[in-house]
Amino acid sequence: MNSTSIKVPVYLKLAQIIMGLLAFFYVLYIGQNIIIPFVLATIVAILLNPVVNYLMSKNVNKILAIVLAILAAAIVIGSVLFFIGSQLIMFSDSAPQFKEKFDEFAQNAINWISQTFGLSKPKIQQSIESMKSEGLKNGTALITKVLGAMGNIFTLFILMPVYIFLILFYKPLLLEFIAMLFQGDKKKIVEEVLYETKSLIQSYLIGLLIEAVIVSALISSGLLLMGIQYAVLMGIIAALMNLIPYIGNLIAMVFPITMALTTKEPSYVLWVIALFSVVQFVDNNLIVPKIVASKVNLNALVSIVVVLIGGSLWGIAGMFLSIPLTAILKVIFDRIDDLKPFGFLIGDNQPRVGKVAFNFKGLEKKAKKKEEK
Repeated sequence: MNSTSIKVPVYLKLAQIIMGLLAFFYVLYIGQNIIIPFVLATIVAILLNPVVNYLMSKNVNKILAIVLAILAAAIVIGSVLFFIGSQLIMFSDSAPQFKEKFDEFAQNAINWISQTFGLSKPKIQQSIESMKSEGLKNGTALITKVLGAMGNIFTLFILMPVYIFLILFYKPLLLEFIAMLFQGDKKKIVEEVLYETKSLIQSYLIGLLIEAVIVSALISSGLLLMGIQYAVLMGIIAALMNLIPYIGNLIAMVFPITMALTTKEPSYVLWVIALFSVVQFVDNNLIVPKIVASKVNLNALVSIVVVLIGGSLWGIAGMFLSIPLTAILKVIFDRIDDLKPFGFLIGDNQPRVGKVAFNFKGLEKKAKKKEEK
């Protein structure tokens, strides 16, 4: 009895793809409290794996090697967080002075607007007061969200070391399980994907750390030369925000600009913007292509889209994870024949100049001949 293949209409295939994507993103959204710590722990575990292997090669017990690697990472991260926290405490102590200077700046701005545009000061102040009241309401909601996010962060820091330890400890078991799922040629493809994924994550994260150090040094040095307070703190914050592609740099400018407005002449705002613009130019054209982008071959359009999608799904963590996860998807797509077009789409390999995929000019000539007839 001959088996006949059922041809599914194109619109049904499209509907299945759309429904599958909606279900996939819905699961990612509702399961973010479980998925995010596990994904982050997996990435950190891959980064720490060479350290564990090195310690084990020196006859260090496996459990002790994993614990030492996690402790070393925790000390580095804790030191950075301690410095940022201490600087923020110092900033909060001097907050009344900044508030007084900011109020003075706001009053001068009101006088300038009133004289330039002929508006009455009471109306301008009334508008500002209404904006303040709205901002207070929004600020209360924001504080609630921040407190909730802090709770998630504490949960994250409790879960992540456990996840990292277990992933590193059970690495042979997990690899054997994956090997049992695939046999023959498929096993070889999976082996290549796992190797490239490991190399990609390790080189990408190391590149990000180097980029963060360089950006922090450049921003801090520039702000110190301008005489702006808390320059090192703002440099570190700018470097951390710069880990979020294309968006983080704009957010990082807000704090230095506010500080320049309240403690310096208004012209310093232009210098701050110029500093961040120059550092961004150097970062985009020198640092990223040579240190980071060479490890992750994604085009700018896809990078921006996935960063926005990641932010909508998982917030700041999603923005950070979107690039490496998309790069891993590209590695997988490039190994599967049916998915190679999608791997090409998200990549950065432009077709050579002059290559034509569709002969639109030929169709245009045919259309003109028909019109002439």
